[in-house]
Amino acid sequence: MLSKKTKYGIKALTYLAKQENRNPVQIATISKHENISLKFLESILLTLRKNGFLGSKKGKGGGYYLLKDPKEIKMSSIMRILEGPIAMVPCVSLNFYEKCSDCPDEDACAVHRLMIEIRDSALNVFNNKSLADLIS
Repeated sequence: MLSKKTKYGIKALTYLAKQENRNPVQIATISKHENISLKFLESILLTLRKNGFLGSKKGKGGGYYLLKDPKEIKMSSIMRILEGPIAMVPCVSLNFYEKCSDCPDEDACAVHRLMIEIRDSALNVFNNKSLADLIS
């Protein structure tokens, strides 16, 4: 299930991507338009800024803005930053792999094979969708 953090992060990013001039947008404006708690949104935007998706400007006319063109921001990157591993189990994760302690042979494991198929399917969607696709 998609966490609220990820859902709200995507909503905030799409709001910023819709801004024609990429001028900074105040957190309160995003919070109001997207119906997201201000405190929770602050935390999400800080995570996105620390990971290179957003820039911020302090003072009058300040706020958050996209650092990259929306076409360059893949959903797989957003998902990994906000949600964590895309794979449902660690033994099939590409970036967060861990061997399952209860599985003696991954190649013979039916769950492992199913989860690889699900991971690959999700990755196909996330790698082929950008932030620009969500706003068009």
